[in-house]
Amino acid sequence: MADKNFLSWVGFKGEDESKPAPTQNALERIRELESQLNDLRSRRDITGLSREEFEILATETAMAMIKSAQAREAKANTAVQRLVNETNRNSKEKLEAAESKAKSILTSAESRGRKYISAAEDDAADLISTAEGEADSILNESARNAAQITSAAKRDAQKLVENAGRSILDYRSWLSSAISEAERLHRAQNSSLNAAENAIQESRQKLKYAFDRLSQLQMDINANLDAENKPVAKTFVVGAGKRAAAAAARKQKAANSKKSTSKKPVSKKKKK
Repeated sequence: MADKNFLSWVGFKGEDESKPAPTQNALERIRELESQLNDLRSRRDITGLSREEFEILATETAMAMIKSAQAREAKANTAVQRLVNETNRNSKEKLEAAESKAKSILTSAESRGRKYISAAEDDAADLISTAEGEADSILNESARNAAQITSAAKRDAQKLVENAGRSILDYRSWLSSAISEAERLHRAQNSSLNAAENAIQESRQKLKYAFDRLSQLQMDINANLDAENKPVAKTFVVGAGKRAAAAAARKQKAANSKKSTSKKPVSKKKKK
């Protein structure tokens, strides 16, 4: 206990007993002490020293050993600090490499998303232009058919007026046939118009389907990215948007049911 107090008083911090002392330094220190003892014996016999002189010699020897231990401790601290700095530098380099890799992955995902969106927009524009062209052609054809029917009806009416005096019966027969023909042509015109409307409706459905696919793609992209716009997984998961929307709907439904349960009035107990 006294030795520990003395070492603490002179500033010796102590050494880790689990770490062996350097063999080279110990040998050098032993040789140095032996040379000092030999020098002291040559000058004066150690057995002839007084108690005070012996204590002074022991104190000097202990101080020399303490200084040697402190020097070893300083070297060990320097080595530890160098190791810590090297570790920090390696960690920083690895972290920077990981960040650059993540940024490159995010940039690639964004470019692919933009390509998909641009392709979907081009497909939608092509569908719209095709539907408009088909509708215009059907309308033009219907107008030509109507004009032809009108001109034919006018010619037939003129002939009917010219031949009215000749035969009422023939006139009635022709009129009935003309009316039936007009009805047939009218039905044909209506069927053409219905076909045009069906084509327009089909084009609208195709356009709606294209926009739905575009919206689903956007939802999938959002579902494959986290809050920091980084990919959630290494591969792009198709249909993740639907699953995320279904999970959000279930959470909202559970929250609504929980709120409705908490808002129900508690029935008071009847007083006896």
